Formats: sequence, C-alpha cells, structure tokens
Amino acid sequence: MKQSIAQRLADLREEMKREHIDAFIFPSADAHNSEYTPEHWHGREWISGFNGSAGVAIVTTDKAALWTDSRYFIAAADALKGTEFELMKIGQPDTPSMTEWLGMALARIDGATVGIDGYCCTQSEAETLKDELRHEGGITLRTNLDILNVVWKDRPPMPADKVFIHPEEFNDL
Repeated sequence: MKQSIAQRLADLREEMKREHIDAFIFPSADAHNSEYTPEHWHGREWISGFNGSAGVAIVTTDKAALWTDSRYFIAAADALKGTEFELMKIGQPDTPSMTEWLGMALARIDGATVGIDGYCCTQSEAETLKDELRHEGGITLRTNLDILNVVWKDRPPMPADKVFIHPEEFNDL
C-alpha cells in the first residue's frame, strides 16, 4: 500500500504539472456534502491511505500533509507511516492551518495556484478558501478540475442508485 501511495503521488504530481497547479486539496466530501460518502468520492483516502471519516489531504509538488482532529491522531499516524505525508493535528498549538501551510509551502512560487474539486466544497467554503489563500501571498484557487478522474485509474463509478422517498413517519418536522 505504501508503494502504491508513492506511485499515486508521482502520477498526481505529473498531472499537476500538466495543469499548472502547485498544490491540490483533497477534502472528505462529495458533491452533496453527505455524511457518508460513496467510494467514488474517497479521494483523500485513495491519495493518502488514511480512511478516517474526517480529514483533508494536501499535496504540493514536493510535500504532502494530512489534517485531522484528535479522534484520529493515532489512526492517522499509523496510516501515514512509511509515506511522505506529514500528520497535521488540528487544534494543537504547533499545527498551522491548511492555508498557512500552503502559504509557507508555496512561498517560493510566484503566482502559485491551488486546486480543489469544486464539487467537493460549498460555495461558501470555496470563497473562504480563496480569500485565505489570497491573504497567504496571492495564491489563486482553481475549482474546475476533478484531477482524480485522470490519476485514479480504477476509480469506483459514480453511484447510480435510484432516488426514493422515505415514508412520512420518518419526518421529524
């Protein structure tokens, strides 16, 4: 698995170069902001190896880091062992925010660009991220690329289940 992650990072970085992206963000989200995401949207797990329900992975051309909360510090450290991912413990005094980390990691790049699949974040989240990245050195945010469609060769398909209506008795309103 650790070798696979190294190859996945190499493939991702090749695609990032083609797309002129200096970093890519992999949240734990799908296009519907679901609590339980279908396998098609497990990009953070696929790129990092960490399968906890909460976390964000960020990959630059030469670094990789994963942010998660205290519920997953031990599990994440174990999952990331042997990879180049650095564990970022949310809520700890020495842990930078994702945008602070990106600002430091991309400081040497004039006109840096960060990508995120715009389907995996709300408009409000994208606007906040854009503003914070701009504050961290004029970094541009690109939201129009699902980079996993290119690099994840055996990516599970999008769910095609039919929509159904739950009976009225399940409505708490």
